[in-house]
Amino acid sequence: MLLPQPLVRGHLVARYKRFFADLMLDDGRAITAHCPNPGAMLGVNQPGQGAWVSWSDDPKRKLAWTLQLVEANGGLVGVNTMLPNKLVAEALAAEAIPELAGYATVRPEVNYAQASRVDFLLTNPDRPPCWLEVKNVHLSRTPGLAEFPDCVAARSTRHLQDLAAQVAVGDRAVALFVVQREDCTAFKACADLDPAFARGLDQAAEAGVEILIRACDVTTSGIRITRPLAWRP
Repeated sequence: MLLPQPLVRGHLVARYKRFFADLMLDDGRAITAHCPNPGAMLGVNQPGQGAWVSWSDDPKRKLAWTLQLVEANGGLVGVNTMLPNKLVAEALAAEAIPELAGYATVRPEVNYAQASRVDFLLTNPDRPPCWLEVKNVHLSRTPGLAEFPDCVAARSTRHLQDLAAQVAVGDRAVALFVVQREDCTAFKACADLDPAFARGLDQAAEAGVEILIRACDVTTSGIRITRPLAWRP
């Protein structure tokens, strides 16, 4: 998936109020950008970190700039949480995730359970429906290890329970973690930051929910889902 071009480089000054980031661009301009990431952004929100922003000339926007990438561990990390679903949709269309290939229809944003909306519902006449939940991953505190979540994520824990309920009625359910960075070879749940989620992930897997992790190639031109990563329960 291509990113808006051209991206402009600068350095983070501060990220605040969840959706705002102040930057000093390399050309000397001080800007405020929209931060499309409501999470804690642990490890990718430090003052002085290199960052890349895109520009929009849409007059309806309150902020013309959008934070897209942050530099960490010598590489680029995608911080836009709006992108993983688009990346997965692109990968599904290209059948680039073998475990999820062969479905006739892919429906996004389908209501299910009591108060949830699954990211994708995959269907085919000759197999059970597949309920697919996508999670964005950017955190890496140990070299080579991606982690999720970076703060308490009660909603994500509920999603795991909803997926397990679909397996219980005979459907297929998958939790897909999209790691928007290139420097990781494995993934684990972040038990010290959210022990409930870590337990929930183990319980979901025991209930038959499939856990998939995919790394991404990340450049200033675009982001693409690539190789699988090992899950460390």
